[in-house]
Amino acid sequence: MAFEEKRAWSMAIIAVVGYAVYVLVILGRAAGRPLAEVPYASTALWTIGIGIVAGILSGIWAGIASREEGLQVDERDREIGRFGEYVGQSFVVIGGVSAMVLAMAEVAHFWIANVLYLCFVLSAVLGSVTKIVAYRRGLQ
Repeated sequence: MAFEEKRAWSMAIIAVVGYAVYVLVILGRAAGRPLAEVPYASTALWTIGIGIVAGILSGIWAGIASREEGLQVDERDREIGRFGEYVGQSFVVIGGVSAMVLAMAEVAHFWIANVLYLCFVLSAVLGSVTKIVAYRRGLQ
């Protein structure tokens, strides 16, 4: 497995697990009250922070694991990386537009922040899955 494919797998897993932890903590704090009243900022910050650290550590681990195979990135790796980023960025745009619409509708900050967080996670997952599929099936 190529170094970049290992990184794509780890980023997809980290994004899903991190967001699942965030959702479970927020739902646990709700305890019957409306979600918009749940304190979410600190939970979002620490899950995002832990995700960033986990991404860095997984990149180091993938580099160590791929040392014998070599860490050279060839043209195919660059094309797959570029394609995955293009596909993943679609959710960043969707999140930005959705947040703007929610802000114009004067929706609670909770929902605006959570739609942005969800779209960032979906962007990471979709980009990673696109890269994994391209490595497995080839890039057309």
